[in-house]
Amino acid sequence: MARSTGKDAQALFHSLRSAYAATPTSLKIIDLYVGFAVFTALIQVVYMAIVGSFPFNSFLSGVLSCVGTAVLAVCLRIQVNKENKEFKDLPPERAFADFVLCNLVLHLVIMNFLG
Repeated sequence: MARSTGKDAQALFHSLRSAYAATPTSLKIIDLYVGFAVFTALIQVVYMAIVGSFPFNSFLSGVLSCVGTAVLAVCLRIQVNKENKEFKDLPPERAFADFVLCNLVLHLVIMNFLG
């Protein structure tokens, strides 16, 4: 039973790898952006755990900025993906403009929170 589970896992990883290899480059770039934002948030959490959270609002706004940016980037990826039927009439330029505008509003709120 353990061998079949191992083979199933290998087959799953192989199918995921081959499916991701067929992903367009623009979506891979957005994936890297999301990964970078989440990684930056994790680094901030580790830094807070080691050093402390004296200006807690600064820590909170930094983490929320990273997480919010990652969420907005995932929304952009969903809208730009050609295989998604819900947003087939939405041009990629409009999706990117929405992403930029929402990022601007997010960071204005974050800067106000730092205030």
